Amino acid sequence: VMRVTPQPPSPAPSGTPEQSQARVVRYEHGTAQHTVDDAVAVEEPLEIRLGRYDEGRLQHRPVSITMRTPGDDFELAAGFLYTEGILQCRAQVQEIHHCGKGKGLTNTLRVDLSPGVTVDVQRLERNFYTTSSCGVCGKTSIEALATGAVPVAPPPGFAVDARLIGELPARLQAQQHTFRSTGGLHASALFSRAGELLTLREDVGRHNALDKVVGARFLADALPASDTILFLSGRASFELLQKAVMAGIPVVCAVGAPSSLAI
Repeated sequence: VMRVTPQPPSPAPSGTPEQSQARVVRYEHGTAQHTVDDAVAVEEPLEIRLGRYDEGRLQHRPVSITMRTPGDDFELAAGFLYTEGILQCRAQVQEIHHCGKGKGLTNTLRVDLSPGVTVDVQRLERNFYTTSSCGVCGKTSIEALATGAVPVAPPPGFAVDARLIGELPARLQAQQHTFRSTGGLHASALFSRAGELLTLREDVGRHNALDKVVGARFLADALPASDTILFLSGRASFELLQKAVMAGIPVVCAVGAPSSLAI
């Protein structure tokens, strides 16, 4: 397939990752056959800023830039700040809002802390740029990877039927509506121990999809997620496992094999 003409994005239904359209020429057996419109997953930068009160005045500073699929931005920001160890509970957040309206302005988002809340400024000073493919490559040192994760404590008697694990990919794919049309999104999903889908988020970035899932639980004041199963549509990387531990998730299943550091 050769893409020749990008088309403007079309509005996405509420809660659905954004899609764009591209005019493509389809080739079969080396010969151009016909031209069609193809769905493409949207990727745009999001700057996350943190607002906190200093001597009675609200000051804000940039924390991170990530390439993401627009949608569920509040959850993404909250989940990112939680899994990075900057936030610990929902009460610390006074408000989350985009910094403007109109084209491009919704790509900057601010998380305002409640009055009296303090954060680890040294951790914030490790500003980093996060790509959609890997969330740790921009961190400035190995020490920056230490987010204060502690061992996960599942509820007494927590167990998962081994047969259920093999069924999770199909249950996830049945709900990945945007992936079916674009083929370009990762997914993270929380299931109950019985296999009921609780939360599903898609994004061009694996870590973004998981941050959105964790952020949804954070904003609902439902962390730790100690009674859930996390399913990942890709491989089980170090950063995704670290985020799962931060969220208190006791079981992680993934399509791809884990790395040594993830283990």
